[in-house]
Amino acid sequence: MTALLGSVAAWFADLPSRILPALFADKPVSVEPAGLRDAPRLAQLHRASFHRGWDASEFEQILIEKNALAHRLRRGSNTIGFIVSRMAADEAEILSVAVAKQYRGKGYSRDLLRTHLGHLAGHGLKTVFLEVEENNRPARSLYQRAGFRVVGRRERYYKDAGGEQMNAVVMQRDLS
Repeated sequence: MTALLGSVAAWFADLPSRILPALFADKPVSVEPAGLRDAPRLAQLHRASFHRGWDASEFEQILIEKNALAHRLRRGSNTIGFIVSRMAADEAEILSVAVAKQYRGKGYSRDLLRTHLGHLAGHGLKTVFLEVEENNRPARSLYQRAGFRVVGRRERYYKDAGGEQMNAVVMQRDLS
């Protein structure tokens, strides 16, 4: 009996060295198609990223459209970001991109964007547009590195939390 208790005690004593590394290990990141079941999580990420966040029903409306394409960014089993576009003829418009705050600046949005653009090209689209707040330097830098260029400007297009109106730039990238 004493030997058994000693073995059990040793097993529990060693438990932190076996569990803690697994809990804090880097989990793989993947880009996957997003669907209706993702709408609540996408809405949560959107609200955390933008002043005027979309709710789950708005995401559901977009996700049921035949001309919509959405991807989710997953780290392990947790959705940490998304991108959603609408397609028409041979063009697409990226409607929104968001990555959870704690995962920004790690290159995940680059992988998400690159994968999504590949899928748009696979649908035969030739051009992609998006609008981004003029002062959002990280997003603009991401898009420029991905081959987007500024093709227009929308005065006072966005409002911030304080009601101040901000300009947007329209960016375009060719896929063909």
